[in-house]
Amino acid sequence: MSANPPAVTLPNSLNLPPHLSAHKYFLVCTLTVAAWDTLVLSPRTWRLIRTPGWPALKILFNFLRVFMPAEFIVVAVAFFNSTWPRSACDKFYLFEPICTAILLAATSAVHVIRINAIYEHKRPVLGLMSGLYALQIVVTAISCGFYLSVPLLPEQGCIAGPKATWVGIYWIAPTLLYTASLGLALYRSIASRKIRPISGWKLMLRDGLNLYGAIWLVNMVNVCFWFIMKPKGKEDPIKTIVTSMAAVLTTSMTLRIILSVRGPLERGGSFALSASTGTSSNQTHGISAVRSGNHPTHISTNPNNQTYTLEDLSKRDAQWGVPDDSKSSVPDEDGVKPAGLVASPGVKVTMDREIVYDDQDSAYRRK
Repeated sequence: MSANPPAVTLPNSLNLPPHLSAHKYFLVCTLTVAAWDTLVLSPRTWRLIRTPGWPALKILFNFLRVFMPAEFIVVAVAFFNSTWPRSACDKFYLFEPICTAILLAATSAVHVIRINAIYEHKRPVLGLMSGLYALQIVVTAISCGFYLSVPLLPEQGCIAGPKATWVGIYWIAPTLLYTASLGLALYRSIASRKIRPISGWKLMLRDGLNLYGAIWLVNMVNVCFWFIMKPKGKEDPIKTIVTSMAAVLTTSMTLRIILSVRGPLERGGSFALSASTGTSSNQTHGISAVRSGNHPTHISTNPNNQTYTLEDLSKRDAQWGVPDDSKSSVPDEDGVKPAGLVASPGVKVTMDREIVYDDQDSAYRRK
């Protein structure tokens, strides 16, 4: 005589449909990326805060650093909390789309400022980027009114979803801006190779093209998910699975775009070759070098009073007229930005060397 085991009934918090279960796992991944990014960028954030002044990019950087993790912590609490009643969800569900719209507005503002800066504030570029930015603000604001509280079972959490597929224009608008941002940054970088030839890999790292490309890719994948995936009903959250990760990665890459800016952050910074191409040919800089005994030769430049050694200049990667690709708006640990040695056409270089021999009383001087 055999007895059938009693059927096990799982609570709603564990008895999740496949798409909802995938959505919760993906949100855990999103929180992990947000926490990792917050931790990794903490030292550079502190050094950036210590720099003088508060230009727009610095303000946006610190806002994104705080707002992004705070938003998704609240979203995760609502999604994983099994005690929230439906009445609370009906009042809370607009929190995520509204906050994400604010987050995207801040990241897009960084792109508008930065692209305008690398094109030296040309009106056509500013007009294009400003127009796309205004379109994004209007579209995302209107789309927020067409979200609903996904009718999940009790104990399954609270999450927002679209009322119709066309609400995906919420993500199309910023994707258009990031497409223009990538295209303009890529065109500016390729055009700069006529002034200074450089390999594609170094070009990508110098101008942060990988950051612009990553932002475009994650937003394009999100748009494809939104319009291609077919939900089984209003309770199926498959369309919004990628949205949280898209917002976090867009913010993370945008923060790195700010950190990669060379020189001061005022007016969006400058392009990588601005230092070498903007020097007037009428300026003359004197460089003198003195070596005595076994001491290294020191190079001093005027009028900036910068000092270098011949060993620094003899490094394999050191090139005249080439700004150091590793320089950013964030100074080193000692709080002082490293300065690259740049010489443009028309710079006059004069070198004096004095060698003193220990076994002789005379000195040999060559100019």
